[in-house]
Amino acid sequence: RILSFSTFPAVLLITTLFRLALSISTSRLILINADAGEIIATFGQFVIGDSLAVGFVVFSIVTAVMFIVITKGSERVAEVAARFSLDGMPGKQMSIDADLRAGIIDADTARERRKVLEQESQLYGSFDGAMKFIKGDAIAGIIIIFVNFIGGISVGMSSHGMDFSTALSTYTMLTIGDGLVAQIPALLIAVSAGFIVTRVNGDSDNMGRNIIGQLLNNPFVLVVAAVLTVSMGTLPGFP
Repeated sequence: RILSFSTFPAVLLITTLFRLALSISTSRLILINADAGEIIATFGQFVIGDSLAVGFVVFSIVTAVMFIVITKGSERVAEVAARFSLDGMPGKQMSIDADLRAGIIDADTARERRKVLEQESQLYGSFDGAMKFIKGDAIAGIIIIFVNFIGGISVGMSSHGMDFSTALSTYTMLTIGDGLVAQIPALLIAVSAGFIVTRVNGDSDNMGRNIIGQLLNNPFVLVVAAVLTVSMGTLPGFP
């Protein structure tokens, strides 16, 4: 059940603030010392390789996926879930009251169900707010990237005596490394939040068991997909 990790919105907020604090600290080191540690330099060198253009394109793709696909999608899902949870709350409360009056459940069970219903409603509302923090974190990360890149080149040429090509290569590597160090944890947190928000409470608490059971529930669909895949592989010209 989604209530098994009811503290997750608070965890989202804490990790977001901690990650922003680290991003501000590394940006300060990049602008002042033109160096932010071995981890950021290693990430930057790994992505850039032998080409600044390729590294910048790869980093832009990761940032776009993070902001446009995952963050905005998770935010919308959390907003809709909170709205539906709030709209459905009176009907669920009436159902609990009807069961209590009919003698199907006792007063203790009714009290427990009302408590669970209230906690679920509060949790979905908290998720809605926490996902806005994640969206703001993604926007702040993009702004920090531009500040590191443009401000770094300016500071490198004016304060560190670099020529334009040296400043461009140095601060591009540091900007991409710093961006990846910040974006990868943010990406994992946003994906985990999306999994929890889109989780539908069912008879089983195991999501993996639910997925496998529902996929294998209709073998005909799997057979058709397998036949189409094999057929596409036998087409002329395909590797």
